[in-house]
Amino acid sequence: MGLNSVDFLCVVPRFPALNSKTEMLRFSKQGGGQVATAMVALSRWGIRTKYIGKVGDDELGTFSLDSVRQEGVDVSSVRIEPKATNQLAVIIVDRVSGERTILWDRDQRLMYREGELRKEEVCSGKIFHVDGHDLKAALRSARWAKEEGIPTVIDLDKVEPLTFELIKEIDFVITSSTFPTLLTGISDRDEALLEIRRQIPGFLCATLGQEGAVALVGGDLIRVKGFEVDPVDTTGAGDVFHAGFIYGLLQNWEVGEILRFANIAAALKCRDLGGRRGIPSLEEVSRLLHLGE
Repeated sequence: MGLNSVDFLCVVPRFPALNSKTEMLRFSKQGGGQVATAMVALSRWGIRTKYIGKVGDDELGTFSLDSVRQEGVDVSSVRIEPKATNQLAVIIVDRVSGERTILWDRDQRLMYREGELRKEEVCSGKIFHVDGHDLKAALRSARWAKEEGIPTVIDLDKVEPLTFELIKEIDFVITSSTFPTLLTGISDRDEALLEIRRQIPGFLCATLGQEGAVALVGGDLIRVKGFEVDPVDTTGAGDVFHAGFIYGLLQNWEVGEILRFANIAAALKCRDLGGRRGIPSLEEVSRLLHLGE
């Protein structure tokens, strides 16, 4: 349960200066969003998935919903919000580094209102994945999943008033590289992770881009190196990492193998433009995983 988006991706030779004109080298319109993209990746890898979220009743909402449905993801629980504009993003991608800058807009009517979420839909799977944007809905859903003994995974990249309360309900907390410092105010990332670990009981991990990932298992820090590629666009790499992590959980792998699989999948995604176009095949990720053993 979480975000979907329509992404307008623009590759430029360099980040634009103020009061300038820059020719785009490539342009693409794609479906995006943290949870929606993770569900698409898992569906391509043969996992049965359901996406729960809201779309606007405009052309962008239709495009976003179709982009998920066409991937074989169950969208029967998606709500179409009347008179709302679907979430969209303009993503500026630097040609040299592949790093992206995101400009986004989200209609507040896409937030869930009291009574719109249904427990039987949230608790219909083996694992529940959520992001940290619609926090009241996420918190309610995570508590429902806990009541039913369903493991929960979260994708976090920002801090809001209910964020800390939410992560205490989550079994597998996987954050962006900057989140631990944003939450704790501690500049050293390892120390920030250790501080969070003192206050939440579950698994804790931070993705580090090309550096890979670091996780706290028990009281030990486990580092997994990134997989090197020639990057075109980093958009959606974190979403695919989460998909890879969930896939590994479903296979009951050891944590090191799960993190290596997720790292490889996220890195390979960066070879193409957009969050979904570059999602690698399960066969390619598995082959590279086994080559690295």
